[in-house]
Amino acid sequence: MQNHTKYKAAAIQKQEERSFFVELTLNDDRPFYDVLLEAIDNSFLSLGEPVRTSIYSCLENSMGIKKSEIPFRISDFQNALEKIFGVGTRMLEILFIKNLHNQIKIEFKKDLPSWVVPDITFQEYIRLVRMAYENSSERTS
Repeated sequence: MQNHTKYKAAAIQKQEERSFFVELTLNDDRPFYDVLLEAIDNSFLSLGEPVRTSIYSCLENSMGIKKSEIPFRISDFQNALEKIFGVGTRMLEILFIKNLHNQIKIEFKKDLPSWVVPDITFQEYIRLVRMAYENSSERTS
């Protein structure tokens, strides 16, 4: 696989019609779902190999979510994590986001005053980043 560095900016409209600008640096041509799964996997691994194995086992055996299905079932994945970790799920989501940022070099810009913090859920965040990632990949193909 060839290694390319791509720079693209994409504007995304959130439901409230506020503009979010996402600047991505893509270092490879993998599908977004592979990149997301790797970010999640690395996050779990940072907790230790036994913990990662236990989480995946619980997700599959108790919640019916296979590892390979996670990127396609974000809502179910998030709900399962909340059942397992409760409020600790927010810390895991932050870890997922940080790992995703490290992999695809994301910079958010917004057309809002600096004191405004947009209300965005983990699911919405993943949706916005996926759209920007796929739009950037299409434009550079």
